[in-house]
Amino acid sequence: MFQRLREDINSVFDRDPAARNFLEVLTNYPGLHALLLHRLSHRLWRANLRWLARSLSTFSRWLTGIEIHPGATIGRRFFIDHGMGVVIGETAEVGDDVTLYQGVTLGGTSWNKGKRHPTLEDGVIVGAGAKILGPFSVGTGAKIGSNAVVTKEVPAGATVVGIPGKIVKREEPDTADTLDVDPERREAIRRKFGFDAYGVSEDMPDPVARSIQAMLDHMHAVDERLERMCQTLRKVDASYREGELPELRDEDFAEVLDDACKMPEKAPATEATEKAGEGERRD
Repeated sequence: MFQRLREDINSVFDRDPAARNFLEVLTNYPGLHALLLHRLSHRLWRANLRWLARSLSTFSRWLTGIEIHPGATIGRRFFIDHGMGVVIGETAEVGDDVTLYQGVTLGGTSWNKGKRHPTLEDGVIVGAGAKILGPFSVGTGAKIGSNAVVTKEVPAGATVVGIPGKIVKREEPDTADTLDVDPERREAIRRKFGFDAYGVSEDMPDPVARSIQAMLDHMHAVDERLERMCQTLRKVDASYREGELPELRDEDFAEVLDDACKMPEKAPATEATEKAGEGERRD
C-alpha cells in the first residue's frame, strides 16, 4: 500500500516541475486525492459494495472536481495534472504511466451495458479538454492533443489532434520511397506539427496547408524523377541536350502575394465606384 502511494507521489515529481516536496504533493494535489479515493472505491466496487463505492466516488468528485467511476480500472503511476473537469467512465481501462490534463473525458457513445469506454495503454498522454469516446484502444505511448475529439482506435506512438481527431505523427515515420521525398525534410515538418498539451498552437496543421504540402511533395518527387531520367538519357545518348527550365524568380511570387493582400482593400472602393457610376447613369 505504502509502496503504491510512494509511486503515485513520485510520478507527480516526475511530471510536474511545480511540485516541491512530499508534503505539498500529498496535501495539495487533487489528482492524487482523486486517485487514492478511487483505489478505495474500486475495491469496494469489486467487493460488490456498489452503493458505498458510488457514494465515495461522489464525495471524491465534490472534493476534487474529478469524476472517476468506481468500476474503472486504473494502472500504476497514473497522474492527473490540475484535474478539474476530468471524467472517467465505468468501463474505461487505464494502463501504467498515463497522464491526463484537465477537462479530459473518457466517455462512451452508447447506452449498452457492456464495454463502452476507451482503453488507454501504457504511457498515453491526453491533453487538456480532449474527449476520447467509445470502446476502442489508444496505443502505447500515443498522445492526444488538447481539445481533440477521438472516436477511433489510435495506433501506438501516434499523435492525434483536431476535431475529429486526425493522426499527424506515427511511431514509425512514413517512408518517402513512394514519392521520393527527402525523409529529413518531412520529419522537420512533422516535428513542427507536434503535440501540445495545452491549447492550439499557431503551427497546428489545417486542411489547406496539408493539401498544399502534399502538392509540393508531389512536385518535388516529379522533379527528382525527371532529373534521373535526363541523367539516364545522357548516358545512353551522348548527343542528348537537356533544355533548361525557366527560372522561378522571388519577385514574381512577391507580386502575387502583394496582389492577394491588396484584394480585400480594393473591394470596397470598387463597389463604391460602381455605385457612383450607376448614379451618374441615372442622372
